[in-house]
Amino acid sequence: MTKARILLADDHALVVDAFKRLLEPEFDVVGVASDGRKLLELAQLTRPDVVLLDLAMPSLNGFDAGRQLKKLLPSAKIVVVTMNEDADTADAALRGWAAGYLTKSSAGSELSKAVITVLSGKQYVCRQIADRQFQRFIRDPRMLQARALTCRQREVLQLLAEGRTMKEAADELQVTQRTIAFHKYRIMRENDLRSNSDLVRFAIKQQVVAAA
Repeated sequence: MTKARILLADDHALVVDAFKRLLEPEFDVVGVASDGRKLLELAQLTRPDVVLLDLAMPSLNGFDAGRQLKKLLPSAKIVVVTMNEDADTADAALRGWAAGYLTKSSAGSELSKAVITVLSGKQYVCRQIADRQFQRFIRDPRMLQARALTCRQREVLQLLAEGRTMKEAADELQVTQRTIAFHKYRIMRENDLRSNSDLVRFAIKQQVVAAA
């Protein structure tokens, strides 16, 4: 019987090694990507059945990489494996492109269970996130949602929050500095941000960079 092909996307070597030990030999680990852009390239080469994806990755964060990956490989099942235990983030991923959501505090046995579940066509959510979703449902908070960022705005926000200059961000995205400045100004204006520190905090809240 052919083993399911798994692609790992995480920039921490110790985590990747642990995942390999948990998954092999039941599954075939076909590659490892250490940032979001490498993930998109490697996924098209390896054509995995399942991608295990961390949200906090450099170059292109896991949330936006997952969204782009689902368009490139619609049949691939994407399982988020992250430190992020925010129910809103989990909801957004599961509604948009993810087939499963695990926190890194989950039991090791859940990793294989999640892979098997999503391969069967079902959704898998770990207990920690399911409990948070239930509690939020009970409370039924009515919170105003901020205007959603465009894909380009999220890319600009991530690069600036990582400490890149506007020139470096422009070079990375192959656009002009004026374009970067326009997106930065619009993000700050629409979200009432007053300083670069506000911008970094907003980037963390939007899950485009991880908290230090």
